[in-house]
Amino acid sequence: MPMAQVDDIKIFYNVLGNGFPLLMIHGLNDISDNWNRSLIRGLSEKFKLVLFDVPGSGRSELSNKEPSIKLFAKETSSLMNTIGITKAHILGMSLGGMIAQELVLNYPEKVEKLVLCSTQCGGSRQIPASMKASQAPIGNRAALFREEAVRNSVKFLFTEEFIKNNPSYIEDHIQRRLSTTASKKGLMGQIKAAMNHSTCERLSKINVPTLILHGKKDMGFPPEKGLILAEAIPNAKLVFLENSSHYLAEDSEKVLDAILNFLD
Repeated sequence: MPMAQVDDIKIFYNVLGNGFPLLMIHGLNDISDNWNRSLIRGLSEKFKLVLFDVPGSGRSELSNKEPSIKLFAKETSSLMNTIGITKAHILGMSLGGMIAQELVLNYPEKVEKLVLCSTQCGGSRQIPASMKASQAPIGNRAALFREEAVRNSVKFLFTEEFIKNNPSYIEDHIQRRLSTTASKKGLMGQIKAAMNHSTCERLSKINVPTLILHGKKDMGFPPEKGLILAEAIPNAKLVFLENSSHYLAEDSEKVLDAILNFLD
């Protein structure tokens, strides 16, 4: 199991494929094993994928320092140094997209191209979740890291139709998350960091090619969040996925095509 010593913590990572590096940063309370498998297969044919568990998730430790998106970005930059990657394409999903924003803003020399999926800039441009999402039961909030909450969370990550039509995919997703889910301390640290995330006033400083992917049916992160990013980042390309919720699984082929065409 590859572990890298990064500053004061150990981070789990994995490398797949060959080519120019593409570093992928997953979302809140998730793990690097849980990326859409067809997406990973397609991308690994063209790039050297660097997948890692965000600090506090799965097999990666959480620093005793005050958790913040900026700290996670610093640790991501240090991970790149440790494993010998000087520059890479960066793809971030949800929380990972927030980390990717801070990474490119603070370490622009390390980012070739940027892909932001289902994410936001927070701060003064914060948009609340849809009424349906905010009113939906998620179980005991004090037990977010247990099976009840993991199972309930799928309704925010996938559309009802996708859940109904892909039961084996959904169960596999749940079991992989449960196998190495975040500790309570790790999850609370990630939540705190996400709540304090704010890059909107700095996004105009991003000067690398940027692709923004956002699901039109995302309840937790309404599509307006993607539009705000696209308007703030110079020359960013925005692609809405008409059938997708937060994980973009419903339009996986379109997602792969969009990323490959952008990174080509």
